Order: sequence, then C-alpha cells, then structure tokens
Amino acid sequence: MGRFVVFEGGEGSGKSTQARLLADRWGALLTFEPGGTDVGQRLREILLSPETGDLDPRAEALLMAADRAHHVSTKIRPALNRGKDVICDRFVGSSLAYQGYGRDLGVDAVLSLSTFATDGLVPDLVVLLVVTPAEAGTRLAAAGKPDRLEAAGDEFHQRVAEGYAMLAAHDPDRWVVVDGGGEIAEVEARVREAIEARLPSAMGA
Repeated sequence: MGRFVVFEGGEGSGKSTQARLLADRWGALLTFEPGGTDVGQRLREILLSPETGDLDPRAEALLMAADRAHHVSTKIRPALNRGKDVICDRFVGSSLAYQGYGRDLGVDAVLSLSTFATDGLVPDLVVLLVVTPAEAGTRLAAAGKPDRLEAAGDEFHQRVAEGYAMLAAHDPDRWVVVDGGGEIAEVEARVREAIEARLPSAMGA
C-alpha cells in the first residue's frame, strides 16, 4: 500500500508548489482536487469559473463530492493499491474548510458526504500550510485573475482559515501545521522535517 499525503491550505498558501516538490522527491503520483480526472476537469470548470456566478452552497458541496468520488475510485485508490505513493493537492479537508466552514454548511454534514464519496479513504498525513493574509494576497495578485472561490471575499476566506485551524487542532495525529511563509526552499525544508517526523518510512526519501 502506498503512502497518501495531502496538502491543504487557503488561497496563496503555496500548497500546490510543495505538493509538486514532494511528489518529485518521492517519485509519487501527483494529483489534485477538483479536477484530477477527465470528468473532474469538467466539474472544476463549473466550480471555479467566474462565469458560473452564484452557486447554491449545497450544490457546490455535492459537485466537490462527485469530483472526489470519481477521483478516489479511478485514480487515487488504484495507485495506492499498486504500492504507489500519492500526493494530493486538496482533499476532504478542503470541503470541510470551504463548504463546511466557509459556506456555513456545517462540518458534520460535509464530512458525512465526503466519507461517502471517498468510501472511507483517509490520508496518512495532511500538511496544512499557513501564511499571513498579506503574503497570500501578494501571491494571488502575482498569479493573475482570481477564480470563483479565490474571489469569494475576505470574510469567507477568514472562515476558511479558522476552519482549517479547527480541523488541525481536532485531529493532531493526522494533521501537521507548517509555516508556509518565505522562500520556496525554506518552506520545503520545513515540510520535509514535518513529514519525516510523522512518517518514519519517509526518512531519506
């Protein structure tokens, strides 16, 4: 069975970069949500395109779950079963933070939906990258036009950040919080140290 590590964080946290670096180092399968499959790409367009406009929060949560169900069934679980390590940029934690907290749907309801979608699959480790709002804003400004969720507003993203903090605090055996501020190499070193401390099998990888 391969190792399953997920990177979580708010917009501009640098999780996509760090997920790629870890996957390269391990020779792991790198994937992401939403959109990690061909079907998921269609769902991603609906979920993130500014042209979608307002979307009922429950519809948003259900579309995320549909993306995840197909992703786990066709890509993540088969790879893990082959003994391949999998690094995923966002997973259940994103739905709990964005839809559970950000959209005020409630963690329990979104967790139940996500558990159904994943058929109970959970990561070995979740790395939560945290940056200041100022640094996140600078990174997003450099990235160009925001997508639908990036443009959701400061209050929404504050709820998301608070949600992530709550999730990490309530599951310290599975979640590790890493300072995502500073240069990419500095963050990579922190991430590596955190993973090696939690997953002894990662030593030397």
